[in-house]
Amino acid sequence: MSPYDENLDKNKANYVPLTPLSFLQRAKDIYPDYEAIVYEDRKYTWKEVYKRAIKFASALENIGIKKGDTVSFLAFNTPEIFEAHYSVPMTGAVLNTINIRLDANTISYILNHSDAKVLVVDRQLHIEVKKALKILDKEITIIDIHDKHADQSKLEKIGDLEYEDFLNTGDENYNWKMPEDEWQAISLSYTSGTTGNPKGVVYHHRGSYLMSTGSAVAWDMPNRLNFLTIVPMFHCNGWCYPWTVPMLNGRTICLRNIDVKKIFELIDKYDVSHFGGAPIVLNMITGAPESDRKKLKHKVYVLTAGAPPPSIIFKKMKDLGFEVMHVYGLTETYGHVTQCAWNDGWNDFDEEKQNEIKARQGVRYPNTEGVTIMDPETMKEVPNDGKTIGEIMIRGNVVMKGYFKDKSATDKAMDGGWFHTGDLAVMHPDGYVKIQDRSKDIIISGGENISSIEIENTLSKHPSVSIAAVVAKPDEKWGEVPCAFIEMVKDKPVSETELINFCKETLANFKVPKQVVFCELPKTSTGKIQKFELRKNFN
Repeated sequence: MSPYDENLDKNKANYVPLTPLSFLQRAKDIYPDYEAIVYEDRKYTWKEVYKRAIKFASALENIGIKKGDTVSFLAFNTPEIFEAHYSVPMTGAVLNTINIRLDANTISYILNHSDAKVLVVDRQLHIEVKKALKILDKEITIIDIHDKHADQSKLEKIGDLEYEDFLNTGDENYNWKMPEDEWQAISLSYTSGTTGNPKGVVYHHRGSYLMSTGSAVAWDMPNRLNFLTIVPMFHCNGWCYPWTVPMLNGRTICLRNIDVKKIFELIDKYDVSHFGGAPIVLNMITGAPESDRKKLKHKVYVLTAGAPPPSIIFKKMKDLGFEVMHVYGLTETYGHVTQCAWNDGWNDFDEEKQNEIKARQGVRYPNTEGVTIMDPETMKEVPNDGKTIGEIMIRGNVVMKGYFKDKSATDKAMDGGWFHTGDLAVMHPDGYVKIQDRSKDIIISGGENISSIEIENTLSKHPSVSIAAVVAKPDEKWGEVPCAFIEMVKDKPVSETELINFCKETLANFKVPKQVVFCELPKTSTGKIQKFELRKNFN
């Protein structure tokens, strides 16, 4: 045994499990009276946020929530869901944030599969939630968020408890629980169900801590920044920024709904320096009428991720005073794990070349141990020639614990000691990754992953549809939208409008095809549809 291994054991003095919960406690201890969260006319200091999180955690424990339980949130970007990133895990429970755009069937599936004991939900979402609860085969405690800044005509009571009333039943002197192990689960996020039902992705305290610190370094985030929440906090826990920003004593400005005029107003009013958003947000900003814009007082830093944005978007944003960095990641990696880190040597390139480089997915974050391109069959790295296509593989502490209740999917995803992303890319000679295509025919529209298979299955249920194939169609606003190619049943004509309305009956709106084309589908000799031929329609 090495002398470095003798009498040098872990103990409570030299080893504490890593958790982002400590960031909130530190902010409260050092900057108690600094503004932490702003939402319309609501403003909370760090002392107040901490107190509210403690009380909500205590209230949860009072109704029986304990370590390993799941607490679900279906909410807009308001203080309640920010607080949940601390209050829920303070009990040892696991936070499950649900996409507010999902349909009732999917919401019901998630609540059931996650074993959710509590659902905290914004009253504006009452239509789909009430449908979901009717489908759900178990009892669940419902806590309503009543937001006076929402459209009151769209609100309906869902549960018997209201968030503020419930919070005030808690004890502000509650002793919250540190994780016993940093491998302990902190949150549960569901994928978009690109191959059937969505998969539950489990994050641990260690990964959440490291993602928070790594993001700050990669993006060069300063202390006391003003951060605008455009990325939904249900997306990979808002790319983990509800944990990152308190670490920096930053101020979080909540944006309930994406509205370009409102974005410019908040940037101006609160001196916003940083925000993230899908390419569609950038398109909305650059396409906004002059009357909706305000001249920026200083450079504003922006992260974008999703469908690779066209290079022209970087120029348009720069002209307005925004500096955009392209990042890449997945739900399974806590959000972004690569960045198009800038090399000063590129400053001499012409603008078009610079923007082309900026559209790459880039190199690994400092908190990511490995990102490479491999042949998924041989598990050998492809040449760094910018031409040979392989699958993006990721390794590190910011890879999920695994899929909830799905060992086979977990094992498959991590076969060979690497996480298999399913995204196909090339590696350039400088080590920068560039996505070429996606496996499983995933469509990324406005930052949402859409399964072509799910749409095809829906269309195939229509009596006039013989065969359906769905591919991504480039879209100026959304990045990509679903386009359906249909072979009709003979003597059963159907219109484009009829099929679109048929899809609207069962699919979330963002999954509904935006165009339907009637034609004979190209097939292989074995009858397999050649989707690459269909995509040529948009070249």
